[in-house]
Amino acid sequence: MDNNRAIERTQTHGALAVASRLRLLDVLRASEGPLDVRELAAACDLHVTTVRFHLDVLTDAGLVRSQAGQSGARGRPRRLYSPANHAVAPGGHTGYELLSALLAAHWAGDRDERAQRAEQAGWAWSGQRELLPEPAAATATLSEAAVHVNAVFAELGFDPELGHDGDSMQIRLHACPFRAIAATHPEVVCSIHLGMLRRALADVDAPPTVVSLQPFVQPHLCLAQIAPAAGPVHGQQALPPHDVGSQP
Repeated sequence: MDNNRAIERTQTHGALAVASRLRLLDVLRASEGPLDVRELAAACDLHVTTVRFHLDVLTDAGLVRSQAGQSGARGRPRRLYSPANHAVAPGGHTGYELLSALLAAHWAGDRDERAQRAEQAGWAWSGQRELLPEPAAATATLSEAAVHVNAVFAELGFDPELGHDGDSMQIRLHACPFRAIAATHPEVVCSIHLGMLRRALADVDAPPTVVSLQPFVQPHLCLAQIAPAAGPVHGQQALPPHDVGSQP
């Protein structure tokens, strides 16, 4: 693995390991526009100096962007902060979003066929190991496999939260980088993410599982569920089955 890429991954995962930084990201993602340090400090009930430190860490990790803001007062120049994956002009879309929406809208086939192709695309894309965390050695437990899946989604900017739901593992995805497109074309975007999830499990030789991805259980929350299978699951190590879609 490239050493520079390993360092970048360490920065990203470390930046997400502190609750105060996650809170800052939540506030920025919920805001309709960029915020300055004092606004963030008030919203998160943190000292301004603490907020500046956390913002530096988040910026270095590529999770937050900053820009110069207008200020008529003397002293430290005012800077405005926004989440890196929400860099959209007010009332409009970036060129990237428009292109992605166009591709999703014109993916051939009916809804089920689009979901199947999208899931296979997500599976294939997740296999690009230079883009995602290197899988650990083959794992023996569902919990260890879920940790790897959580790391994959963390690196891609989903702000995941891993937890238990009975015998199942649950990953709450707080920030989909493709939310605007997923809202219009969930059969494509959410199926891509489901294919990524399945491939991440296969990469660590996870035990037989039943997985689902529920989009928009709340306006800014999607839910991935990884449950132990009652019996053997065939095809887990191969391409996703043709009859698998993104909806439970």
